[in-house]
Amino acid sequence: MKQNSLPTRNRALIFTGLGAALLIGVFLSPLASQDPDGLDRVAQDLKFDTKAAEKNPAQQLPFHAVFDEYAMRGVPETIATPLAGLVGTLATFGLAWGIGKLVTPARHATGPKEPSPPDPQ
Repeated sequence: MKQNSLPTRNRALIFTGLGAALLIGVFLSPLASQDPDGLDRVAQDLKFDTKAAEKNPAQQLPFHAVFDEYAMRGVPETIATPLAGLVGTLATFGLAWGIGKLVTPARHATGPKEPSPPDPQ
């Protein structure tokens, strides 16, 4: 097995997975149900959805200016959800890639170090 084939195989697997995630995020996200998700549904069923804080902490985040629930603000409705899927998938991939680069030890390009000969004493 060649020494360089493993990183190439890993790179192909990573970008194949990213491509599949992008396809799902862009093309299948518009087909998601318009019904409320689990937490919203429980809040509606138990009638405490109207007791939410007026200034929701999530509305104070910088992302609130860009995203509206699962869509992009200021974009035509037909492409708002697929665009949010694209941006969200790329942001998640970028964060995961960056964290992975920070927590894994760096590999040296020269390959494994050869053992030094024993000291003749």
